[in-house]
Amino acid sequence: MTLTRKPSVEPFHAMDVLAEATRLKAQGRDVISMAVGQPAHPAPRAARQAAARALEHGRLGYTDALGIQSLKQAIAARYARSYGVDVDPSRVAVTTGSSAGFNLAFLQLFNPGDVVAITRPGYPAYRNILSALGLKVLEIPVGPETGHALTPEAIERAEAEAGDRAAGVLIASPANPTGAVHSRDAIARLDAWCADRSVAFISDEIYHGLTWSGEETTALSVSDNAVIINSFSKYFCMTGWRIGWMILPEDLIRPVECLAQSLYISAPELSQIAAEAALSATEEMDAVCRGYQRNRALLGKRLPELGLPFAAPMDGAFYAWVDVSAHTNDSMAFARQMLAEIHVAATPGRDFDPVDGARFMRFSYAGSHDEMETALDRIETWFAKR
Repeated sequence: MTLTRKPSVEPFHAMDVLAEATRLKAQGRDVISMAVGQPAHPAPRAARQAAARALEHGRLGYTDALGIQSLKQAIAARYARSYGVDVDPSRVAVTTGSSAGFNLAFLQLFNPGDVVAITRPGYPAYRNILSALGLKVLEIPVGPETGHALTPEAIERAEAEAGDRAAGVLIASPANPTGAVHSRDAIARLDAWCADRSVAFISDEIYHGLTWSGEETTALSVSDNAVIINSFSKYFCMTGWRIGWMILPEDLIRPVECLAQSLYISAPELSQIAAEAALSATEEMDAVCRGYQRNRALLGKRLPELGLPFAAPMDGAFYAWVDVSAHTNDSMAFARQMLAEIHVAATPGRDFDPVDGARFMRFSYAGSHDEMETALDRIETWFAKR
């Protein structure tokens, strides 16, 4: 019997680059990775200490599907402290990273065949998860003319061209890979447009705390209907702990809980304990952010000097989205060559933009300052020899 298998989703090329970089490191090569959004700093000290105490105690198990109550309360308190927004802890759903949050949101909000609007360029997992769930993806180009942000007018133009109406809109602010930040007014306009058309509105706020220019606005400040997705991975440097959260409208709490019970049972209790402790570590994390700002300034000077101009402002997150067309018309091959020849890993634009991505690359500056300086020196020498 021959099994008929579903087509696979597009590879996440940043992870392929990471895998090759890891292979080279295992061979003893001095590889510098600017490919993935992985902070060089470890999880906050308080988080590691709390996890160590929990391991010493040893009694770890399942929790409520939507998370430990004390963690949910601490997350709600963060919204009051950071944004002046009151959030009922019952609306907080603790998830196994933001990835689980996207799965839960897409499964609950949409039916197979529904259309969801996202930006191009944008985080590739949006497109891949949506496609894997049988949803249609409406990728809408954003650039200087839209402030690198999604607008109702751009969505309506894309709908007219595609002959489809969106059932959902997903934005990220700050955005990956561009670093673009949606203003409060831009978010409010999108929320009002979605509400008028009964369209689901999802706001990815995973890079909050890493906004360098413009307004850092949670969609909760303008809407009780938006679904918020966030994570401890970026600002709190906890990528490997796989712990995130959602803020849900009240009518979605129980449906999402039922999905989470079957899909995940619960996020790991150890990670939840560490995450709660991490929320008290803002002084340590703000010091880490000052390191990102130093790296940002370095890339802001050096990359254009190397003939790698910015294709978007570095207003937030820890990425530089650059135009490499002066050096190549195939950023995928260029990334492979750069890794093989000078052991510097960066991400080809194909991940983020399936139409124009061959002209672009994303450089992460989440590593140490010394690593950034060394990587840029290697690129400069490499270019001089080409």
